[in-house]
Amino acid sequence: MTPPTAVHVYANDPLSRAGVAAGLEEASEVVVVDEEADASVALVVADDIDDDALQAIRRAQRGGSARVVLVVTRIDDGGLLTAVGAGACGVVRRAEATQNVLTGAVAVAANGDGTLPTDLLGRLLSQVSRLQRQVLAPRGLGLHGLSDREIDVLRLIADGYQTDEIARRLAYSERTIKNVIHDITSRLQLRNRSQAVAYAVREGLI
Repeated sequence: MTPPTAVHVYANDPLSRAGVAAGLEEASEVVVVDEEADASVALVVADDIDDDALQAIRRAQRGGSARVVLVVTRIDDGGLLTAVGAGACGVVRRAEATQNVLTGAVAVAANGDGTLPTDLLGRLLSQVSRLQRQVLAPRGLGLHGLSDREIDVLRLIADGYQTDEIARRLAYSERTIKNVIHDITSRLQLRNRSQAVAYAVREGLI
């Protein structure tokens, strides 16, 4: 038998936390835990995507390896993108937060996936598309945060080429290649070129 998923509930007010926890405790497939470090899924209950909600999302992830599902009353396009950017893998409207809906969202999160109401998914995709067109594309970047030239450099590093060899193959100066590598590691907060290659492999870029 599959063990129940450990869930920690965050809420600013005790009544909201108690209500959500009580609903979940009736479901055999989840168990509500008091310690955030013991949870594999965290439910963050909020009225709006404000600073308190975002801090709760981040705190839930710092406390352990929990995946975060946001249970929210009101959410607009900007708030949706901000919540996802902060680390939420799922969103449930409080008006739709029945026991079945919550346990379903918990199960999806525990499996490493995410869940969004259909209309919010469409709005999120529109926001991401707008971000790509208006912010990233003018800077020569993709959604993964790397330009085509940066990906070419990382691919050659992964193939074992040294800086001078990469410069010759791509027809750039060695200084340019060094600057490209520095830009990648700085922007993505990576320690060195090996981590940069690992990032590119993990993201399926090379």
